[in-house]
Amino acid sequence: GHVISGAGVAVDPTKIKCVLEWPEPRNVKGVRGFLGLTGYYRKFIKDYGKLAKPLTELTKKDNFIWGPEALHAFSVLKHIMTTPPVLALPDFSMVFEVECDAAGRGIGAVLMQKRQPIAYFSKALSEGNLSKSVYEKELMALVLAIQHWRHYLLGKPFVVYTDHKSLKHFLQQRVTSPDQQCWLAKLLGYQFEVKYKPGLENKAADALSRCHGDVDLSAMISYPTWLDGEKLLQEVRQDSDLQKIVEEIKVNPESKIGFTVNQNILFYKGRLVLSPNSPTIPLLLKEFHETPMGGHSGFLRTYRRLAANLYWPGMQKRIRDFVRSCDTCQRQKYAATVPGGLLQPLSIPNAIWEDLSLDFITGLPRSKGFEAVLVVVDRLSKYSHFLLLKHPYTAKSVAELFVKEIVRLHGVPMSIISDRDPLFVSHFWMELFKL
Repeated sequence: GHVISGAGVAVDPTKIKCVLEWPEPRNVKGVRGFLGLTGYYRKFIKDYGKLAKPLTELTKKDNFIWGPEALHAFSVLKHIMTTPPVLALPDFSMVFEVECDAAGRGIGAVLMQKRQPIAYFSKALSEGNLSKSVYEKELMALVLAIQHWRHYLLGKPFVVYTDHKSLKHFLQQRVTSPDQQCWLAKLLGYQFEVKYKPGLENKAADALSRCHGDVDLSAMISYPTWLDGEKLLQEVRQDSDLQKIVEEIKVNPESKIGFTVNQNILFYKGRLVLSPNSPTIPLLLKEFHETPMGGHSGFLRTYRRLAANLYWPGMQKRIRDFVRSCDTCQRQKYAATVPGGLLQPLSIPNAIWEDLSLDFITGLPRSKGFEAVLVVVDRLSKYSHFLLLKHPYTAKSVAELFVKEIVRLHGVPMSIISDRDPLFVSHFWMELFKL
């Protein structure tokens, strides 16, 4: 579906002809087919997500109403597909540039080198995101663009251009909301600098209705320092176990499956590795679980949010223990498991050897062929018998031993208390009464 030449990457002309001859959709199936074809080439089309928004709305359940807005979007996409740009091929020896912008009902970005476009990215905003402030939309555009081109940008320096003045300082600003904390956490591990570019110059990602008259300012540069990235790396360097992994990888990159080292930074499956002793981890756990952004989600959702960009040894157990110990969750959430049995003290027996308790002790060192003990305790006098067993023991052999050593001396008990070992639940009683 793509034509690759010395000039770059272009759309296959035969596919353009198919788009031009595409009939006006009459049902959801027709809309999905058109979006499937044009969406395959969305990287060639600036603001594709915003342009296709009226059509994507028609694909929702019982929502197909072909109107002027949908017809306009259909016509615009067909027209744009007739003259798609030729995208340049990436050169990994050069610095990548990302221009991003948020305006109207969507966000857009372009990946470039030497001002030549390599790929376009756009995304329509959901109803929930439309109510966010301009600052939050612009920050969202920046983070989503970087994540979208992660395979190009991770592990090497790059430049981000934005036309929102406040974002030039966002890495030094104090985090004031859970959403900002979430977006900033996704930038851990990237090496970039943010430069301000007025909207009049940021045409590749700027909205068509951008107001005129912005004052041109000199480029402002800020460096990522959120959560003190250097401190996080220093903690990894001071962790002897992690440093041992780094040294082994330097000698043999295949020695530790999943681990890689890029510019002396340790990654696990593309995620930044933290020291398990880092004081930042409790803060991350609290932010990703207890804040409104975390929503007191269960273990799995909390783990997935953190594991999207971060990793540390023992991560799953740490998160599971934190979620289990959350006071709010324990008080407010209903139990989704079968309730346990009623806990109440057992009544005191009236006579000795009428009520007994049974249990096994296993995993003992072998001695004269014996490696397990059946413990029988009288609940009133606490008098005990310890009966030796050899593996493999069966319900029949245990029943015979019980009759020989207990019933012979103390008679048949009125009740026997045990755990829910399968040996006791059914087979033991069947074999006992056979005797």
